[in-house]
Amino acid sequence: MYDSKQTVPHRPSLPLEAHPERHTIQVMGEASLSVPPDQVIIVLGVKTENASVEEAQQENSQLTNKVIETLVGLGIPQSDIQTISYQISPQYDYVDGQQVFRAYVVTHLLQVRTKQFMMAGSIIDQAVEAGANEVISVQFTTEDTETETKEALVRALNNAKEKAEALAKSLSVPLHPVPIKIQEMSMPSVQPMLFAATEATRIEPGLVTIRAEVEVWYLVG
Repeated sequence: MYDSKQTVPHRPSLPLEAHPERHTIQVMGEASLSVPPDQVIIVLGVKTENASVEEAQQENSQLTNKVIETLVGLGIPQSDIQTISYQISPQYDYVDGQQVFRAYVVTHLLQVRTKQFMMAGSIIDQAVEAGANEVISVQFTTEDTETETKEALVRALNNAKEKAEALAKSLSVPLHPVPIKIQEMSMPSVQPMLFAATEATRIEPGLVTIRAEVEVWYLVG
């Protein structure tokens, strides 16, 4: 007699490799979106050199403090000015094949983040005038790209599907519309643009380019 409460043993699904009669198409999908920036991140450096490590540090500290005071005077909160690197390294010259100590170099890198991105050129000029002697990078970015990132991923998936459909059509095989595996391959990226003039540093904000790349597997046949 059939027992309605009797359970049927679970049969786990076999991996794709266990079904040699099923074939797959593997494709890459790509997409990108460009959005205007809403902030700029500038990395400035103060580098000093002296045979005395104490004097090199003292001089560096004085110049760095002056740069920070200048930046604060431009309306940038102190919390948006951060030290990202501080290094002391001995420097040597080679004289007649011999290594000869020259001086200690102290390098202090400051990261400045501000939404006043149209002031980027002025920020650099005044920071250099105050004592910064290195401009490491200028990067335009956006604070929140979640919505745009999701949209780029959707477009990348659609791009992959179009490629898979084209391949399946050329092979005269049916394509299963739902992919069996999707793997995200990339993270959002930013492409700033920098232009310099002779009289004053002119910075033109570029667009933030958000790229998405996915690898997708489809069953065919």
